[in-house]
Amino acid sequence: MKPKKSNKKKHDENINVLYFDKNETKTISKPKLIGLIIIILLILLIATMYIIYANNEKFRIYMDSNILNKQIEENDLKSIEIEDFDKSNIFAYSKYIAILNNNTLTTYNSSGKKEAENKIEISNPIVYNNGKYLMIAEQNSSRVYMISDNNIKWENNLEGNITRINVNANGYSSVILSGTAYKSVIILFDELGNEIFKTYLANTIAVDTAISDDNKYLSIAEVNTSGTLIQSNIKVISIEKAKDKSSEPIVYTYKAPSNSLIINIKYQNKTRLVCEYDNEVHVIKDNQDTKIADINTENEKTTFLSIELNNHIVKNTEESLGLFNATTSVKIINSASQKENTYRLEGITKELYCNDSKIALNLGTEVHFVDTNGWLIKKYTSKKEIRKIVMTEDIAGIVYRDKIEIIKF
Repeated sequence: MKPKKSNKKKHDENINVLYFDKNETKTISKPKLIGLIIIILLILLIATMYIIYANNEKFRIYMDSNILNKQIEENDLKSIEIEDFDKSNIFAYSKYIAILNNNTLTTYNSSGKKEAENKIEISNPIVYNNGKYLMIAEQNSSRVYMISDNNIKWENNLEGNITRINVNANGYSSVILSGTAYKSVIILFDELGNEIFKTYLANTIAVDTAISDDNKYLSIAEVNTSGTLIQSNIKVISIEKAKDKSSEPIVYTYKAPSNSLIINIKYQNKTRLVCEYDNEVHVIKDNQDTKIADINTENEKTTFLSIELNNHIVKNTEESLGLFNATTSVKIINSASQKENTYRLEGITKELYCNDSKIALNLGTEVHFVDTNGWLIKKYTSKKEIRKIVMTEDIAGIVYRDKIEIIKF
């Protein structure tokens, strides 16, 4: 038997052996090293500037005025002409400005271009906007419309007089009616305008309603005026149980102190119900009521308060520095953590507007747009008196008698 030939030599011929010099080192070219150092220094500089901007109010004011150029002046923006100011009702919703005049709702985009016209048979409107939805009703009458994407999504003629309306981010809406056999009737509608259920109040008056953004709860703020003292109550209703009609739909009731008059309620972050009274602000979450702010204390004069933000409330307070001199502090309080941010300015706020995460402060011929960090977004200056501001998360309208100047965020 012949021995097999070895393939070792053949394998050895196919092996490439690489030898490395242990003294050989890789080097980075000088230009690349300089570039890397510059990038690192820029990152550190930007991070340092941001930290100083966030924590040093004087530095932030200087940067806003001199570096970031947040100043806007009248006539620098796109605008919409107003033909008849005294007969026009002006609103903002989604990314649009809308004018209701002579039963016609005309919608404009952020460039001032006309987008749509809809026939709306309302002369004395009350409105509520939330995201892409604009709800319009005739005050103390029966007509109500829901607008979405520049179209009438649904309309209805109700039995009773409409006193208050509300719509959540999904299009669920509620209407408070008076002038019936009951003191108040509350109707809940789905996003298509179909009635889900009615609630009747025989002994109390409904002041406001709010619908959670998960469509699970309808909350009602009510007052009882039959006793010697006015009593405010908050009732939270399970929408699912109210639809089922087989069990008690009220899942929580809070009876406020007799010296507190309920004014407004709003759901923040789906399940956190913020309640504005005439003397304090409360939050209801997980069937627990907590006070988070006082209004008008011995040391603080509150001129404006709003709960119409996502996750925050706003208190506008003033401090007089003399006969013709005053400063304004805008305190922005997180409704979950109670953490407080403050924006300060010289002068007196004449009007305060809030929507989602933006705050507008009208000083007459000047408007400061501020976010919930207490930072200036834009500062608008005018040569004449500003009549009104309409605002959403995406757009604001500065209203004069003859025009609306449009600011995009």
